Amino acid sequence: PTSFEPRCRAHRERSASFHQVMSGHSQRGFTLTELAVVLAILGVVGTAIGVTLLRQQRFYRGATELLYAREGVRDAMEILSTDVRGMSTADTARLLADSAFELFANIGSSVVCQVADAEIGLPGVVSPRGNTLTAFLAQPDTGDLALFFRDSMDAGSHWERHRIVGFSSRSLAAACPASTGFAEAAAVDAGATGFLITLSTPLSGQVGRGAPVRFIRHGRYSLYRAADGDWYLGYRRCNAVGPPACGAIQPLSGPYRAYSVNASSTGLLFEYFDDLGARLGAGSSPLTLARLDISARAESRQRITIEGRAWLPGD
Repeated sequence: PTSFEPRCRAHRERSASFHQVMSGHSQRGFTLTELAVVLAILGVVGTAIGVTLLRQQRFYRGATELLYAREGVRDAMEILSTDVRGMSTADTARLLADSAFELFANIGSSVVCQVADAEIGLPGVVSPRGNTLTAFLAQPDTGDLALFFRDSMDAGSHWERHRIVGFSSRSLAAACPASTGFAEAAAVDAGATGFLITLSTPLSGQVGRGAPVRFIRHGRYSLYRAADGDWYLGYRRCNAVGPPACGAIQPLSGPYRAYSVNASSTGLLFEYFDDLGARLGAGSSPLTLARLDISARAESRQRITIEGRAWLPGD
């Protein structure tokens, strides 16, 4: 018993020492200062990441607005250039303003297949051999004009104008039979279609079978302010003959910068010149028009920050 007691005492002392050591490790933790430092670092890192993501989001949103604005301007230029380049002196421009331009635009062409008083038959769009005798950018309808080329020894060559009062598709056998030479018997037998136009007045005797015919539409392009407060390029269809009146405006592209008398800041600018390069004013005769310059400045609602400067794509 006496030899056992020292060993038990020693064991108790070692157990107490181990308990003290373990208790010391388990009770040790982060101080309030350490927690504050960690939270501050996490806050700084999180803020930096959030700001970076927000800037990237704004940049990509602004870049998208920029691309959209440029595409709108490009589409507008393509539409205007197509109509302006297809205009002839005989068609004439009707309005020469700094923010509006009125003209007769070509919408199609064909050849006269047969004439029956005020009804004119036209061949189909494509023949079996692939020849194109009729082509339309937009199908003519009531109110458009048809110009027939007239070549006369007495009166000379010019385009004879007639207002269209009816336009419809007809069987090729009725509109342009094979006997005219502008349609093939195989196409007629296959049930191909042609076109029949009705004019307000009959053709003159100088216009015959095979005469070229052009179709034109009176319209106006202008910069206008819409109900949402933004400015757009719009199109109106106008009367071809009679009193000058135009229908409701339809937006084509935009938004653009607001209209201004300042040529360097307005959203859409039309500038007119004659064949000598002299600038034409609003009161100039449209017959003297030889060149038209168009400047468009699109506007975006989103600003882009580049090199510390915030700017709009329209700047």
